[in-house]
Amino acid sequence: MARTINDAGLALVKKFEGLKLDAYQDVAGIWTIGYGHIRGVQPGMHITEAQAEQALRDDLHSAEHVVNDATQGTQTNDNQFSATVSLCFNIGPVNFRASTALKEHLKGNYVKAADAFLMWDKARVGGILQEVMGLKNRRAAERQLYIT
Repeated sequence: MARTINDAGLALVKKFEGLKLDAYQDVAGIWTIGYGHIRGVQPGMHITEAQAEQALRDDLHSAEHVVNDATQGTQTNDNQFSATVSLCFNIGPVNFRASTALKEHLKGNYVKAADAFLMWDKARVGGILQEVMGLKNRRAAERQLYIT
């Protein structure tokens, strides 16, 4: 049976994504709406809270699938799974599959895996890769959930 993000992981994603019912550009200039939803978002879009919740569930389902597939056969507790789903949702499946966090998790090096979350604290702002405080805080929260 496929695993899903737990309540602690869902709360973490919601906290750091925030809820915005009108389309906006994130720090990297990507059009976003709801809880970090980016597919098909156009300037001027407006959605309801129920639509935002459904988009988040759909988006998280994709991340859950990637994490389920990537960690198959590896001991992964619920908080580790949920933290990695949050990371995958935020950095994308290609980056997640190549991440040190996943590689160390698969080796059973859980402390190194947790610490590797902290590497993903940068975004391109004005074309320049730089640390973003919101990402630093999110990675710290994901790391904490992962080791709990």
